[in-house]
Amino acid sequence: MSVNKVILVGRLGRDPESRFTGSGQAVCNFSLATDRSYKDRNGQTQKQTEWHKIVTWGKLAEICQKYLKKGSQIFIEGRIQSRQWEDQQGQKRTSFEIVAGEMRMLGSRGEASAAAHAGEEAEAPAAPAPEDAGPEVSDEDIPF
Repeated sequence: MSVNKVILVGRLGRDPESRFTGSGQAVCNFSLATDRSYKDRNGQTQKQTEWHKIVTWGKLAEICQKYLKKGSQIFIEGRIQSRQWEDQQGQKRTSFEIVAGEMRMLGSRGEASAAAHAGEEAEAPAAPAPEDAGPEVSDEDIPF
């Protein structure tokens, strides 16, 4: 048995970019920042930001494109996928991305209210997910 599951809570680093495949399926890409804090040797608190490439497909891609923007705080659940290619110098390269199967918008009511005043929907519909999809996340759990 093997498991490939990733859960991230973070903020978008840029607006999502969408396109459609030749067969008409939506695909949406964006970057997500997660932070972790730790104490260095001198006891000083340090913050390390990790950037993740996120890919969504189909209906979830359409929802992400419609409701997400740079700075949006979200919960993502998916799997890690590697991609290999050769660069212009013929060197083999590998990149890793998270293929998301679930997304939930987080953030304060103030952010939702600001979005509503800007003419956007205040809440996006939840992406398709099973009942036991993931933990509830409060503002205290967010690493920002």
